[in-house]
Amino acid sequence: MVKNLDILLRIKLILLSCFFANSLYCQYPVVKERLINLPSFDKKQLHYGYFLGVNQYDFKFEYIDTYYEKLKYKDVAVEQKKGFSVGLIGDLRINEYLNLRFEPGLFYNRRELVFPEYSDFTRESDRLREIKSTYIHLPLLIKISTKRINNFRPFIVGGFSTDFNLSSNEKNSDDNASNVFRTTSQNINYELGLGFDFYLYYFKFSPSLRGIFSMQNEMIPDNDPESAWTGKINNMFSRGVALIITFE
Repeated sequence: MVKNLDILLRIKLILLSCFFANSLYCQYPVVKERLINLPSFDKKQLHYGYFLGVNQYDFKFEYIDTYYEKLKYKDVAVEQKKGFSVGLIGDLRINEYLNLRFEPGLFYNRRELVFPEYSDFTRESDRLREIKSTYIHLPLLIKISTKRINNFRPFIVGGFSTDFNLSSNEKNSDDNASNVFRTTSQNINYELGLGFDFYLYYFKFSPSLRGIFSMQNEMIPDNDPESAWTGKINNMFSRGVALIITFE
């Protein structure tokens, strides 16, 4: 009798386990469906968003031929300061993996140039020049994405941009002799970056790291061709890195 009860109990446990497993199996597709956020987001032909970020800019200098050979000068040092970025996003879907993006924004940054101890300088303050940059940044970019993995999708981005520098001092008749370092009001850049899309419940959150490289000389020579500040430099190009966080 006890043996029969034990067998019945085992049969009941097996049947109960099968029923429970079957219930979980039936529910699994529903649970899985709920875990995929914004499943049709990337199928939209056009969508918009905005971005916030921080940036840091440097300069690349190209000196006159005799700068190192005869004069034995050191490079001009650049003290980099952190700036901020803010702007809007327009995204056009080309296909499943390609998007064309326009990301107009405002990039603010400040750099300090520290010149070597040239014999032309008579004061310590002559060695320091501050450059403030307020860029209206207009990039046209191609975004190349991988296949989406649940709520995660890596991508790379690249393209060209133009900057309008509202703080360039280009039209200022003063120059370094009056403690005014002048740069061009417009320049062309190329950009490269990589990032990740995270699909949240209500929106897509995407951090990315961008490199911004100027293709044009931004330095305006001083009125004096033999200027200690600009006479020894042929070209000056901006080099920037930006951490961009987009919300779409």
